[in-house]
Amino acid sequence: MALFSSLTPVFIAIICVLIGVILKKTNGEKEKHETKSKPVSRPWVDEDLKDGTDHPVEEEEVDEEWQGLDENVAHVPFFAERYSEAEMIKRSQAFYELLNKRRSVRFLSDEPVPREVIDNVIRTAGTSPSGAHTEPWTFVVVQDPDVKHKIREIVEEEEEINYKKRMGDKWVNDLKRLRTNWIKEYLDTAPYLILIFKQVYGRLPNGKKKTHYYNEISVSIACGILLAALQNAGLYTVTTTPLNCGPHLRALLRRPANEKLLLLLPVGYPKRDATVPVLTRKPLEDIMVVV
Repeated sequence: MALFSSLTPVFIAIICVLIGVILKKTNGEKEKHETKSKPVSRPWVDEDLKDGTDHPVEEEEVDEEWQGLDENVAHVPFFAERYSEAEMIKRSQAFYELLNKRRSVRFLSDEPVPREVIDNVIRTAGTSPSGAHTEPWTFVVVQDPDVKHKIREIVEEEEEINYKKRMGDKWVNDLKRLRTNWIKEYLDTAPYLILIFKQVYGRLPNGKKKTHYYNEISVSIACGILLAALQNAGLYTVTTTPLNCGPHLRALLRRPANEKLLLLLPVGYPKRDATVPVLTRKPLEDIMVVV
């Protein structure tokens, strides 16, 4: 009995240690679960700029047997124009020199631009490759002054919040050398605004959803081709991703829920007194690796 009494404190200590270990493990697993399930807050990221994977196509709405694609697409011989090596070098050098003149211009004139030019550059962007040839893009061209001004009001309201609260000191400081802020006069003065929407899914004739594979990558490639086409036509722009403006702009332009804003381009001629920052591009050896 005396032995049991002397050992009781030891047993109590062991039990307390075991209880502590169990509680610590349980709390650790709970915290781990909460951390895993709770997304990291990034208030400056526009929900509309996330990839289509955030908008999964519900299995019950997908027609697995038919995606609206013709299984019997005709294939014909392809004949490509061939150039001599000297001509290839000449053409590639000339195209590089053309695009090397491209600059982001924030001071755009209100001088009219032929509408046919805008039609042609968007046709050019529409030649872009896309996942399973779904062509998941919509190019909204805004020329109405009232609508352009409403777009400016929406963008500037959100951009002021971005600069003052969401983006953080580091981001704002990195932009200071480019002299950018939330004032977007070019949204009023540019004769055209082109808003590029990615279609995260499509609709089949039977009303079911149609999968748009790699929709963001496909539309991003089309945007690159559009920038090249604008430069080729002698027009200038500045690439803008209006953070946290997507839903408001989509509503203003009456676009459907499956379309998410990816890019906004004001398009026109530079003002006579336009300026751009003195910047250099990385040399070839810093951007290309040959294996």
